[in-house]
Amino acid sequence: MRKIRLFIASSLDGYIARTSGEVDWLFTDSDYGYKEFFDQIDTVLMGSKTYYQVLTFGEYPYKGKESFVFSKTVQAETDNNVEFVKGNWKGFINTLRQSNGGDIWLVGGAQTIHYFMKHGFIDELILSIHPIILGSGIPLIVNDPSLETALELKDVKTYDSGLLQVTYDLTRKATDKDCVSKDIS
Repeated sequence: MRKIRLFIASSLDGYIARTSGEVDWLFTDSDYGYKEFFDQIDTVLMGSKTYYQVLTFGEYPYKGKESFVFSKTVQAETDNNVEFVKGNWKGFINTLRQSNGGDIWLVGGAQTIHYFMKHGFIDELILSIHPIILGSGIPLIVNDPSLETALELKDVKTYDSGLLQVTYDLTRKATDKDCVSKDIS
């Protein structure tokens, strides 16, 4: 079965972006393992808000990778970069995991991460914690007691910039109890 890996950055206080969606605070002085990770995946998944935010950065950064965007409010069936997923997300994800291929990268955003965590779809979390406190923004983990998940530490890397990168296996899969499909983006 293909692994779904969440490779993401956050501030020390747990935000993945400013409230506006901006990520101008991210370090860009080094790749922090990104290239090695990117070479291990062949599929990217994200919510629609994340997709449209990514498009503001310039050229689509995941060319050459199969890309899917989850949203109930689909703007298009496909475009040059991605295929939009609507309807049965659980079925789609299960089928994708069973298909042949490399690992799958869950890019974000917060609502999509919540949906994947709630259903136990994330196998590995690689979190780059930037040494900055934003004070507000879009949280990595939505406040939801049903998301309680045991994590097994696999690796810790520290960088001279102050960035700390931790890798966890998610050992307990969440259940489907009361999971309702909402617009995840």
